[in-house]
Amino acid sequence: MSDLNTFKQPKSFYLIFSIEFWERFGFYGMQAILTVYLVKILGMDESTSFVLFGAFSALIYGFVAAGGWLGDKVIGTKRAITLGAIILMVGYALLGVSTTSQHIGGSTLIFIAMGFITVGNGLFKANPSSLLAKVYDENDPRLDGAFTMYYMAINIGSLISMILTPIIAEKAGYGMAFGVSAIGLAITVVIFLAYLKMLKSVGSPADLAPVNKSKMLMVIVGSVIASFICSYLLQNLFLAHGILVIAGLAILFFYFKEALSMTGIERQKMFVAFILMLQGIVFFVLYFQMPTSLNFFAIHNVSHDLFGFSAEPEQFQALNPFWIMIASPILAIIYGKLGDSLSMPFKFAIGMALCALSFLVLSWGAGFANSQGIISSNWLVLSYLFQSIGELLVSGLGLAMVAQLVPQRMMGFAMGMWFLTSATAAVIAGWVASLTSVPSNITDANQSLVIYGDVFGKIGYTTAAIAVITFIIAPKLTKVSRGESASVAQPAEA
Repeated sequence: MSDLNTFKQPKSFYLIFSIEFWERFGFYGMQAILTVYLVKILGMDESTSFVLFGAFSALIYGFVAAGGWLGDKVIGTKRAITLGAIILMVGYALLGVSTTSQHIGGSTLIFIAMGFITVGNGLFKANPSSLLAKVYDENDPRLDGAFTMYYMAINIGSLISMILTPIIAEKAGYGMAFGVSAIGLAITVVIFLAYLKMLKSVGSPADLAPVNKSKMLMVIVGSVIASFICSYLLQNLFLAHGILVIAGLAILFFYFKEALSMTGIERQKMFVAFILMLQGIVFFVLYFQMPTSLNFFAIHNVSHDLFGFSAEPEQFQALNPFWIMIASPILAIIYGKLGDSLSMPFKFAIGMALCALSFLVLSWGAGFANSQGIISSNWLVLSYLFQSIGELLVSGLGLAMVAQLVPQRMMGFAMGMWFLTSATAAVIAGWVASLTSVPSNITDANQSLVIYGDVFGKIGYTTAAIAVITFIIAPKLTKVSRGESASVAQPAEA
């Protein structure tokens, strides 16, 4: 019966599924080639492009909470989705135009494009899932299946675009490749507006109320202004990083102020949530290596074939959604068998160990390179397998962890804090990736292999040490997460 419920969904589900598919198609297609475009076409050095990409990703995640709030409280989720998709389409189109205007401000135009993508993604990202939850009545048995299939839409969209976009960039140019991302968002807007009547009675209170034209105009104008502000920040990274630090410290202050005002197990759960968020930062630092250091490692030092077929090096990123789709149902079965015996802190610890392995195998694989300094693509395939399963155990459970540990009254704030972990990690990831940057005067793959082997080894062993610590503290964290006191050394009568 549960299998039947998974696939027998209301028509409105398939509408939301399709718009998420096409939006992710556009986003991950852009992400797959952006750093390569910055280096190959705009002439940035690898280190600068990695740090810029880190700041760009941080701003993207930083705006998600704001977009969710605007959808819930101000203009409605459906209007936020539409506006976000349009702004994203403009951003991708501007990226495409920047490839043909190198001598008339193209370098400035790319920053404006990234600003629009930041704000558009922020408006869009949180709202389809919020809308999907409102399609179903409370305790509807189809809900779990719906979110499983929805997550599949994300991975199918990213898998297809990460395969297609690098080929288009190579054969038809980067302008056409970014144009494909813009087309994906145009399809999103057309489908959503054409079938919007399916969702007539679904949405946040702001959705169901008549459109407030003044509020809508303020959000549109504010989004355009915010896009240009983001563009300015991306051109002044010291200021962007400073704002992130100040925002992070302010959020930490309020989080711990609230936690310290609590007592007993509630306070302990808040501290456990914070520790798991720190582990989340470590994971996301590694996750953001895919479009940066791992991408360029594939370019410089990995044989350009995948499962026996010739491949563009940027296409290796498609291994992430590929392994996610294969591993997700297997993990679901394992979770079902184990029940509550495998707690969330232990899942985080296992995920961290797998992430350590994902970089260690690349460091070890460097020792098996041929005389030209090229390693078999199988090492990268294995690395992405470990990384992707680690993602399911850490990132895939992150929001569930927040919901389980944080009091209901702080849920929105804590969800925003979880997204802040991604933003913080994105900046750190840019700096970490810059350690692997190959100087432009190095053309010998054997020399670049030494750089990658050394840095990936340090990343892997550092993450392994963190994984050992997480395993050591996991039993105490488990007791707290299950509502037991961590102070088990004291007798019950005390």
